[in-house]
Amino acid sequence: MGEFGDYFKNWNWELGFRYSRNDEENDSGGVVSKLGLRDALLDTNPATAFNPFLGYQGRNTEAAIARVYVTLHATGQFELPLAYFHLDGDLFNLPAGPLSFAAGLEYRGERWRSDPDSENTSFDTIGATDFEASRVNRDVWGAYQEVRIPVTSPSWNFPGAYSLEFGIAEREEWYSQNTSATSVLPEQHSQFDAQKPKFSVRWQPLDPKWIGTLTLRGTYSEAFHAPTLPDLTPAGAEGFSLNPLHDPKGLTPSDAAIRIIKAGNPLLKPEVAYEWSYGAVYDAKWIKGLTLSADFWHIDLRSIASFVDPQFIIDHENLFPLDVIRDPTTGAITDVVNPSLNLTRAVVEGLDYEAIYTLDSSNFGHGDFGRFTFILNGTYLSRFEFQASPDSHRIGLSGEFVTGANFTGSLPHTRAFASAFWDGPAETWLAGF
Repeated sequence: MGEFGDYFKNWNWELGFRYSRNDEENDSGGVVSKLGLRDALLDTNPATAFNPFLGYQGRNTEAAIARVYVTLHATGQFELPLAYFHLDGDLFNLPAGPLSFAAGLEYRGERWRSDPDSENTSFDTIGATDFEASRVNRDVWGAYQEVRIPVTSPSWNFPGAYSLEFGIAEREEWYSQNTSATSVLPEQHSQFDAQKPKFSVRWQPLDPKWIGTLTLRGTYSEAFHAPTLPDLTPAGAEGFSLNPLHDPKGLTPSDAAIRIIKAGNPLLKPEVAYEWSYGAVYDAKWIKGLTLSADFWHIDLRSIASFVDPQFIIDHENLFPLDVIRDPTTGAITDVVNPSLNLTRAVVEGLDYEAIYTLDSSNFGHGDFGRFTFILNGTYLSRFEFQASPDSHRIGLSGEFVTGANFTGSLPHTRAFASAFWDGPAETWLAGF
């Protein structure tokens, strides 16, 4: 038992539980009620009728104003119980050092609800975004493990491999979620899981005494981003198309105002990414305090959740039979439901670089005037390709200014940042300044 106890003396474990809850209330005043405005305009009683042409010299009665302008009251809640177990330690010793291991389990119970004002849920406002009430409950179970394997180290090495180590990690999560029913979609239940690995290598080929510390590094990893709870809710937010929509069946007038209902999607899958990077860090021997680094990286993002052009939905009504809503009598399009779909892809490549120079004035032997640190870091964006849907062509956007909600606006090839710091001399009143 003594040897068994000694084996685990370098192991650590943690078991925990946390619970958090956020309640929200929001009041929005000065919003116009469509129904109240219509009734007040048709009213013939001067005490309660609303006249929109009075101008700044006139004023409607308080009763008329109260009918037209309303205050919206909305509530929301998010709660998260979280339980976890983590274990890490050294499995056994290799000549170059201990083989380290870590593993863990997690559980999250995510609960989200949004209850807008009844004026919103009936799509009866002007000057506010109307949307329906919704609820999403999700249970997430996760497991992860990671191992670090030292092949050589400063204490055990051979020429060309002063220090060499590998890292292997893996994470898997299982999702189960339920969404409430809305006028757009019925109650839904969906499940998915995601398992992603990571491999890394760190190599110092030479003893730092020869040329300084040269470290080469590389990583390959796969990642995923699960939909947020609001992304999953089928509750729609009302809007109207800025551009005229064309009905291929010819049943809708060209100047018709077609309502667009942007909705989440209970069947969304995780967004996934395939990433790799390689680079080097060099601490110069001949210039003390100088560190240079550069890393080239590549990211392939797939199944990005995005909204579809409403015209595309109308043109492919056979693919979206429940999303094009027509008048039962005339056949004209009245509404288009625009759900979020896993369609978009982006490929991004670039180079991160950094130079750090630390100058300690005491090294010159003429007194201590403090320490100066100069930093230059930046990114060169060599590639940014965007593909809106699987059947469309990729568009190169690096070096461009791109408008739209899904972009940052400016995508320059080069971004750089320079800074300088001064730390006061030690053992003086400026120490720590």
